[in-house]
Amino acid sequence: MSSRMQITLVAGILIAIGLGLTLYKRFELGFPLLPGERQDVWTLESKITFSPTAGPVEISMALPEQRAGWILLDEHYASSGFGFSIDRAADGSRQAKWTRQSLDRPTTLYYKLQTYRADEFGLGASPVPDIVLPELADDRRAAMTRVVANLRERSSGPVSFTSLLLQQLVNDNMDQDAAFLFADYEAGRFGVIMDVLAFAGIPAQRVKGVFLEDGRRRQQMSTLVEVFDGGRWYLFNPRTAQPGLPDNFFVWERGERFILDIIGGKSSQLEFALVKNTLPVKTVLSMEQESSDKLMLDFSIYALPVEQQGMFKGLLLIPVGALVVVIMRVLVGIRTSGTFMPILIALAFIQTTLLTGLFIFLLVVGAGLWIRSYLSHLNLLLVARITAVVILVILLMAALSIVSYKLGYNQALTVTFLPTIILSWTIERMSILWEEEGPREVLIQGGGSLLAAVLAYLVMTVELIEHLTFNFPELMIALLGVVLLLGKYTGYRLTELYRFRYLRKDWQ
Repeated sequence: MSSRMQITLVAGILIAIGLGLTLYKRFELGFPLLPGERQDVWTLESKITFSPTAGPVEISMALPEQRAGWILLDEHYASSGFGFSIDRAADGSRQAKWTRQSLDRPTTLYYKLQTYRADEFGLGASPVPDIVLPELADDRRAAMTRVVANLRERSSGPVSFTSLLLQQLVNDNMDQDAAFLFADYEAGRFGVIMDVLAFAGIPAQRVKGVFLEDGRRRQQMSTLVEVFDGGRWYLFNPRTAQPGLPDNFFVWERGERFILDIIGGKSSQLEFALVKNTLPVKTVLSMEQESSDKLMLDFSIYALPVEQQGMFKGLLLIPVGALVVVIMRVLVGIRTSGTFMPILIALAFIQTTLLTGLFIFLLVVGAGLWIRSYLSHLNLLLVARITAVVILVILLMAALSIVSYKLGYNQALTVTFLPTIILSWTIERMSILWEEEGPREVLIQGGGSLLAAVLAYLVMTVELIEHLTFNFPELMIALLGVVLLLGKYTGYRLTELYRFRYLRKDWQ
């Protein structure tokens, strides 16, 4: 059997397997083929890490309730080797408890839930907490009195008082008394806000939760401030001074209760991993794992921890970008500076946005080529030269981030997503190409690389492509079959048809 026949047979089998598994998941397991067929469902996985001390260990964590239109679907707990229970208080609040007699090594516990936003609801009523005046030294008490008096004079009630206070902090236009209070204070910035409100006689409480950002790992708990004006509660984001509940904020706990309490442990940390999908999560995750016709669920992306799911959401787009590069090089005939560089640049564009990424790429590579031309006159060894270019590229990125931040262009801060090593190798290869082939060849390969990267970015950011690659990774098997078929292509490329267009006229 010829190699062409073998490749065709293997590619056909791979394509059939990939499409067959995709159709099975679609019709047997109910996975949606199109984005938007299901409600967006968020998976939040909390990770509790701590180091034990001597004696029994008891870990308590407050569990979220259905608030502000968020509906809880399923909850899962990982408590291997621990006793586990869920306690419900008289007010309806829940608390998860892990207990163990002794522990001799650092440990990680997990709690995972699925939730979705059904409607736009407020937080509703809540008991008004008692106002506890802060204990302050004489100098801080005097400064607090002046700050509160100043804010009262310029406000009309608790809501406008809180808004003015937060705007001062966000805009960094505090007077001397406010700056004195917020400098080197044990309670922290948020603690000072709560003390000022208490000193002003305004009932306030914390609202703890998580800002939902798809694919985020190691997300920390955030806190909003809620004030009572005598009739209803008003919510503010202390980081932005914006009123109201943010659309992407999942409320975990309302009030002054601690989220995490550990007895018999130290160095505790609570982190969250987040991922969004459109699957009917309640139906899928509650299926019986021992059922033979649902065995694929045990080996799907959704069987991984949420932190790894978010990582794979980006990695599974790489084969799509690679297919674009293969088509551009094999069928179109575009020359690029390497095979992987356009794919990695496209991934960086996803993080930086296209126009910002193009500007940063051209600026860094242009400056790197100029620096590299100077280094070539120093006759350095290859390893030392490459290392010098890497260091200079990182310095250029740091300088660009600082300058852009000072100018107010925060989008350029995503410069760190550009692959530094690939940029350094690109600069080195283009410099060598410049010396051997001239600037024309550098422009051809550099322009081809950018063209392939832009096209890969446009394909990888299509909502349907993102949905299919994450929910149907089996399509990568079919994609492999297509790449194998393209690897045996020996016909004319599009650029060659244009190159030899005059020969065609002579034949006629």
